[in-house]
Amino acid sequence: MDYGITAQEKGQDVHYFVKWSSLAKADRWEINAKVPSVAGIYEIYWMDDHNHLRMLSVGQTHYGGLRSELRRLTDPELITDEKAKKILEDEEIWYRYVPSNSSPVMADVVWYFMKTYFPENPGVEHSGRYENIFMNESAPDKLIWVP
Repeated sequence: MDYGITAQEKGQDVHYFVKWSSLAKADRWEINAKVPSVAGIYEIYWMDDHNHLRMLSVGQTHYGGLRSELRRLTDPELITDEKAKKILEDEEIWYRYVPSNSSPVMADVVWYFMKTYFPENPGVEHSGRYENIFMNESAPDKLIWVP
């Protein structure tokens, strides 16, 4: 596995380095075969009619791991939210993930992403361990998405 999260602490600051998995088209069989059943962070996108990826979801999972959560969140038969269900039924769905065994690290990283993507309402809290959180991301794919 050549993806994951590392951190460098300096006083009250932390700098996370997130190396994502490859972007993959959501398919229940591929998810079951290739995604590890470990805790981690995921991002789910849908492809619009202009071939732009649009953010559908970002989050973390503990119980059941990435495999079961990605499987659940990308299957319209398992989703009850009507808006999300319609997107899952009608659009091409893509995902990527990064494993992590640390709840505080996942809280910091998800908070950073949510604060960056949705500054008006991140909806989550960081771990509270650091005064400043910084982030560098890398991925095998060149990902450009639109809000």
